[in-house]
Amino acid sequence: MFQFDGDEVFYVDLDKKETIWHMEEFGHAFSYEAQDGLKNLAVAKENLIIMIRRSNHTQASNEPPEVTVFPKKSVELGQPNVLICHVDKFFPPVLNVTWLRNGQPVTDGVTESLFLPSTEFRFHKFLYLTFVPSAEDVYDCRVEHWGLEEPLLMHWEAQESILVPETTETVVCALGLVLGLVGIIVSTVFIIKDLHSSRNPWVQGPL
Repeated sequence: MFQFDGDEVFYVDLDKKETIWHMEEFGHAFSYEAQDGLKNLAVAKENLIIMIRRSNHTQASNEPPEVTVFPKKSVELGQPNVLICHVDKFFPPVLNVTWLRNGQPVTDGVTESLFLPSTEFRFHKFLYLTFVPSAEDVYDCRVEHWGLEEPLLMHWEAQESILVPETTETVVCALGLVLGLVGIIVSTVFIIKDLHSSRNPWVQGPL
C-alpha cells in the first residue's frame, strides 16, 4: 500500500497481482507495476527473516482489538443504511470478521477496507454491511484475533422510539390545564383577600 499525506493512493492486490488505485484518475496520471511490488515484497520478507535470525528477537506480542459498531447515518426503520464495524488497535494485522443477523452469518452486502495503520504501531480496519433496519432484526460483528481468547461479539440493534399513546397524551394535557386553572383561582382568591384586609380599618396589623 502507498500513502501520501496520510491518504491511501494505491495498493497491490496479492491475489490478482495487479495495482488497485484508490481513485481511477491517479492510474491515468501515474503508473506502478504490480510485479515490481511483488518482487520487492519477496525481498523484504527474506530480509526480515535474516534480521530476526541475527538479532535473536522474539516475536511481538499479540494486541487484542477494540471493536465498535455504528450506523453510517441516522437510523429510520425501513430505510436503507450501512452498518460499520470498526476494529482498532490490534496487532498483528490478521483478522477474521463475520457479520451476523439474528445469529446467522451474512455475506450479501458486505465490504471491507484494507488494514490501515493506527497508533502505537498497531492497525485498524473498517467492515461495512448494507442493510434495512427493522425492529425485529439484531446484528453482531464477530471478531476473531490471536490476541483474543475467544471471538468477540459486538451487538447492535435499532432503537425504536417510544410513542406516547394518544389517550395518555390527552389525559396529561387535561391534567396540566386543570392544575393551571386551579393555580390561577387560588392566586386570585389570595389577592382579593389581601386587598380586602388592607381596606378594612378594624383589621389590626402585626405587633
